[in-house]
Order: sequence, then C-alpha cells, then structure tokens
Amino acid sequence: MPDLDTLADRKLAQTVAQGGRLRALVLELWQRTRMDWGFVTDRLATTFRNQTWVGAHERRFVSETLYGLVRHLRRVDLALERGRKVKKPPRDLERLFALLVLEGTLDVERAAKELPDIDWRAARGTDDAIAGERNLAKRIALAASLPDWLARRLVDDWGAEAEPLANALNERAPMTVRANLLVTTRDDLARELGLRTTPGTWSDTALHVEARTNLFALDAFKRGAMEAQDEGSQMLADLAAKAAPKLCIDLCAGAGGKTLAIAARLGNRGRIISSDIDAAKLEELRRRARRAKVSNAQAMLLENGTWPAELEQYLGKADMVFVDAPCSGIGALRRNPEARWRLREEDLAGFAKRQREILAGARRLVAPGGALMYATCTILKVENEDVVDAVCAAHPELTPEGEAMKVAPHTHGTDGFYARVMRRRATE
Repeated sequence: MPDLDTLADRKLAQTVAQGGRLRALVLELWQRTRMDWGFVTDRLATTFRNQTWVGAHERRFVSETLYGLVRHLRRVDLALERGRKVKKPPRDLERLFALLVLEGTLDVERAAKELPDIDWRAARGTDDAIAGERNLAKRIALAASLPDWLARRLVDDWGAEAEPLANALNERAPMTVRANLLVTTRDDLARELGLRTTPGTWSDTALHVEARTNLFALDAFKRGAMEAQDEGSQMLADLAAKAAPKLCIDLCAGAGGKTLAIAARLGNRGRIISSDIDAAKLEELRRRARRAKVSNAQAMLLENGTWPAELEQYLGKADMVFVDAPCSGIGALRRNPEARWRLREEDLAGFAKRQREILAGARRLVAPGGALMYATCTILKVENEDVVDAVCAAHPELTPEGEAMKVAPHTHGTDGFYARVMRRRATE
C-alpha cells in the first residue's frame, strides 16, 4: 500500500497537471535554473522565503520536482523523443509531465488528457529502452543523465563500478550531521534530537537524520552540538586529525567545516591555522567556531592568493598541512546535481593545474617528518591520483604514505571523496 507521502505526491502531481500557480512556480524555477545552472539549493531557499503561500508538503514537492528535472534531463528528453509523433525540441511543460510520468506520480491517462500530442505509454517505457543499450558509457549517460564526456570518464576511471557509481551519484543525498565532540556525543545528540536517526558506519560522529525537519532551527544546532556534514567529509577530518598533534594548517579552509571537525577531534588541543582567499567564508568560519566552542583555530586571509607574513613564519614547521583543494565537485553531484551541466571537460585540466600548484606550494609549510594531506570531493583520476603522482615526481622529498582513501556513494553511502597522505622526509 502506498505511504502517505506517495499518495500526497500523486495528488499534487494531478494538481500540477491541471495548471495553477504551483505548476507556474515549478516551471519558473526550472526555466531560471537552466539559464545559468546556478545552485538549486540557494534558488529554492530564496523562492520559499518570498513565496510564503507555499505549504510544507508543497515545498518538498517543488524541491524534489526541480531537482528531478536537473538530475533526469537526458532521460526526460529521451522519453519525449520516444513518445513524440513529430520530431521537435521539447517544451518545458512537456518535460515536467515526462518527469512525473517516469517517476510514477502522474498516470499516463491524465498526461494524455492534458498533452495528447505525445504517446505517454511509449514515453513511460524509456527506462527499459535505456537498459537495453549495450554501450556502457552511453547507457550510463542516458540512465543517470550525465554529459557524454563525464560518462566516458567514469568508465575509464572506474570500469565495472562506473554504472552503480553513476546511479548512486544521481540519488538524493541523506541528511547527515556531525556530533560536535566538544559539546556532546553521537548517542547523546540522537537522544536530544528525538528524531528518526541512524548512526553512521564510518565515523563515530556521523548521524543520519531520517526525519524531514529544519535542522538549523533546532536547539542542538544553535548551541553548537552539531553541524551538517557528509560522513565522507567527516572521514577526511578524522584522517587529518590523526597527523596533527601540534600544528595543523588547513590551507583551503573555506567556511571551515573540516577545520571545526578537526578541532573537535583534537579536543581543542594544538593549533589550527585556517586560511582561504575568501574573506566572507572566513568570517563565516569564525562565527561557526564560536558557536561550536572551538578555541584552537585561527582564520587567516590569503589576499590576492598570496601568503601573508603570518603564514610564511610557519614554513617548514607544520605537523600537518591539509589541502582540501578546489575541484570539479563531481563527487558531490547528489547535493549539487546542476554541476554536471555547468562543467565542461576542458575545465578539468584547469582544475588539475591549480591543484598541482596549491599542493606544490603547501609542501613548503610541512615540517621534516610532517604530513601533507591532499583531498578533493571529486572521483576523477585526473584531479586525484594524477595530481599526487605529478607533485611527488617533481618533489621527491614527498613520499605517499599508505593507501589512498577513496569513498563513494555506491560503496560507502557517502559523497565521493579522495584523500592521500604524503610524508616529508625527515632529512633531505
């Protein structure tokens, strides 16, 4: 028997099919999104602040529908191509109907009544047609609605794992929080929240929240007991904290999610220098640190991308330099599905060049015998293994230590992350 959410979704889908302002809102959001492929999360937040007439369940329906159009664009367009009697470019209303039909919330009879020029039964059979495609890269591109170049890259880099990986990247990400060990424990946080939760598998601070709620309005968040953070990201911070007993430099700290996690894992011991080129993000880091009771982290601005004198004084002194490098973000497609349409294959070379430059510079901060940790939220070899290999070849004082950490949604249930620790020789 369908659950209440499914029944409510079907009712809303029927309402949208008939017209009205909810349909108009979805189409407006979709049209604005595909103009620039900006962040869907930000666009939805702004819209819901302004459109106060949209109820809670309607907000969820609008959000899932907009994300669905982004995640399934190629699949949707193929469905329309299969169902169209006369070949012509798809209209946005047709795309909306096709998504609802493919996802099973709108029956073909209702779709045919509203848009009779399309054979909706043929459109509904699209997934079976995709499953019959023998070329792996093409099948992945259509099933997971990825650009052809990205599907080929996944096949080249991941082989037989490419298909389950691509499918998992196209699913909705779980809501995961990190229990702040400076304030609470995971078990105590779960009890305080009083929501449906499950503990993470890979980090003892990770807690998956299954209930739909505004986490940022909860007392636990306001008092610093938790932060929203993917479990894979928590695993990176755990790995970095193991090699940072006294001085850790987080060179690309952004708004400080991993800085805060490292500080909590260290129990506020030692010192963390958190630097970035974005002053606004560093100010957000400072606010988050105050809320999280973090006392051992210092934010440092890299103006115009250059190191200030305060950072230069740490040359050759850091126990751990953590480089969470700017990257394509392919590993986080579950959260930012629009990135696939914003990126171009030629962008990868630019990312890799910048990553090599940052990592080569970061090595100068590492003390003899210290560790340099490189991390990304991408799953592509050109930004991961190739970068580490190139930097180690150019700077033989660096030696990769142990195995690389590689996590992905189809194997770990996390976003896709890569990390490699390199050790600087004690004597050179």
